[in-house]
Amino acid sequence: MSGPAPSEEAVLREVLDRWRAAVDAHEPRRVAALFTEDAIFQGLHPYSVGRQGVADYYASQPAGMTAAYRVLETRRPAEDLVLGYLAVDFSFTDRPVLGVLLSVLLKRTGDGWRIGLYQVSRLE
Repeated sequence: MSGPAPSEEAVLREVLDRWRAAVDAHEPRRVAALFTEDAIFQGLHPYSVGRQGVADYYASQPAGMTAAYRVLETRRPAEDLVLGYLAVDFSFTDRPVLGVLLSVLLKRTGDGWRIGLYQVSRLE
């Protein structure tokens, strides 16, 4: 018999801590491995579908870029889905911090929780 399901925030933090570590280490393939094969990815450039687009996006980011996030809201629309809404600050070595809002939809897969949707918004 299994124990209680982890909270939405625990699931979100487990995946996003690995995402942050891979972003901070500038390891685009490691970032992409955290996404589903068919993930919809919307950073601050045109969207892509799939892990290759995620890897290409993060490969184009400058070395030294780091991410810090705060969880603002979580929801569990279904047992195998977790929705997260976050504030993320991307820091750079040569320019000001870029603050964005991030929505993610995590999906439980055979390989664990993966990001199926990633959507960045920039409020000005």
